Amino acid sequence: MLLAIEQGNTNTLFAVHDGKAWIAQWRAATEASRTADEYAVWLSQLLTMADLSLTHIDACIVSSVVPQSVFNLRNLARRYLGVEPMIVGENVDLGIAIRIQKPSEAGADRLVNAVGAHITYPGALLIVDSGTATTFDVVGEDGAFEGGAIAPGINLSMQALHEAAARLPRVAIQKPAHIIGKDTVEAMQAGVFWGYVSLIEGLITRIKAEYHAPMTVIGTGGIASLFDGATTAIDHFDHDLTILGLLEIFRRNTKLSGQ
Repeated sequence: MLLAIEQGNTNTLFAVHDGKAWIAQWRAATEASRTADEYAVWLSQLLTMADLSLTHIDACIVSSVVPQSVFNLRNLARRYLGVEPMIVGENVDLGIAIRIQKPSEAGADRLVNAVGAHITYPGALLIVDSGTATTFDVVGEDGAFEGGAIAPGINLSMQALHEAAARLPRVAIQKPAHIIGKDTVEAMQAGVFWGYVSLIEGLITRIKAEYHAPMTVIGTGGIASLFDGATTAIDHFDHDLTILGLLEIFRRNTKLSGQ
């Protein structure tokens, strides 16, 4: 079985594939200082709840945007799974071209998403990934990563508003019933939520205009569902895009085609 680990700045996803389908997924808060031993205890308990154990895992692939955590995730695989993990960005063939000025600067998550999107949807694509940051990534018709745009995530914006303005409270992100708020909380929620919808729609419109070719827009990421139904600019919402990309990359770099 394959253990796929996708680590973002806020959350880390652990997913198990049995060769035919994804059979388990769990999320944990990303903590750069978490040790391999701590990961092993946490993961072992969750595997047990799914009638699995660490001994069932015989392969591992890791994508991380937190460099200081890679050491501990590598040790998790080596010590407790008995495998050498495949680390995206370390001599791993993605199977796609990276058409930007400095390919080494492209985040692993953005590249993995590009692979996952290309094998799932036809034609040129625009991936809107909503997480700690909101990224807008262009994938060519041939699957190449062609760059994009990066904006602060919606939660970062709400946090900054609270921290920078003494009288503004910390409030939860949610879709408000009205754009014109009748109190401070409603006003903050309306401004941030609908402001982000406008940001998403505006950047999608501008990217499409600059690209000069039809594009399918895919929404993904930890909080992408927040915008489902709030805009028609996103054609599909796909929360499995990253793990689909990890699985495909694993298959492209191993002879274990049955995984």
